[in-house]
Amino acid sequence: MEITIKINERFVSVEVSAEVVDYLEQAKRNNRKLYRERQRYWDGREYDEYIIAAEGRLPYCATPEELVCQRETLDEILAVLSLCTGTQRERFLLYALYDFSYAEIAEMEDCTKAAVHYSIEAVRKKFMKFFKKPT
Repeated sequence: MEITIKINERFVSVEVSAEVVDYLEQAKRNNRKLYRERQRYWDGREYDEYIIAAEGRLPYCATPEELVCQRETLDEILAVLSLCTGTQRERFLLYALYDFSYAEIAEMEDCTKAAVHYSIEAVRKKFMKFFKKPT
């Protein structure tokens, strides 16, 4: 496959293997994740660049209370996702978990970016409605 890279302010086309292309795509997704993390903690509170760079590979053992809370949260998330259509659920998970862009999802699903946007927004609205309910 041929890709274009920028070297010393000049664009150069280079022939690379599919593995290299996959690696570069993964690197782009990781950069987007880091950028979103930086935006989320723009004022510096609770933001530790080392942890983000290590992508959670630090040794960590959750307490029993944390495990119960995580399980309850997962059950709530799955309950909301069960209210969605299969297409909405798939598009939302590709966006939220695998960090694909709307354009990438649209290409995979053979639809428009607007359709992907509407699907993801529908799931978000269901989450908002579910979590705003009085308990």
